[in-house]
Amino acid sequence: MSEATTALGVIDIQKIMACIPHRYPFLLVDRVVEINGDDSGVGIKNVTVNEPQFTGHFPERPVFPGVLMIEAMAQTAGVLVVNARGVGEEQVKTVLFTTIDKAKFRKPVIPGDTLRFHLTKLARKRNIWFYRGEARVDGALVAEAEISAMVV
Repeated sequence: MSEATTALGVIDIQKIMACIPHRYPFLLVDRVVEINGDDSGVGIKNVTVNEPQFTGHFPERPVFPGVLMIEAMAQTAGVLVVNARGVGEEQVKTVLFTTIDKAKFRKPVIPGDTLRFHLTKLARKRNIWFYRGEARVDGALVAEAEISAMVV
């Protein structure tokens, strides 16, 4: 374990729900680990066949949608930002997606996979945070993007 993980612990599902307003079926992060303030962190999603998107994407060969991987990256970034500022502070209202750039999808993700969303802060300008995100399964890069979000 890194010093950041040891010092800050893991952000479990209860604390994630205290940080961001998303709920089932749109809460896409199960846990956040390897936390370094709002500078970096890793979100985890366990992909299961019981998820509603697989009824239509695709019933005969379920593939986790790339746009949901990008959304999960954004949710991970939102948790990092809100957690670093202090859960429950009055100034944190919500975190809104503002941009998606350089998105690429490399490999399909299927039920049974564990996605790890690696987020690294690129910059902060007032109330907007910019992150580079990578989604990995068993260490292999499956998706990547640069995203930004605004705290309102």
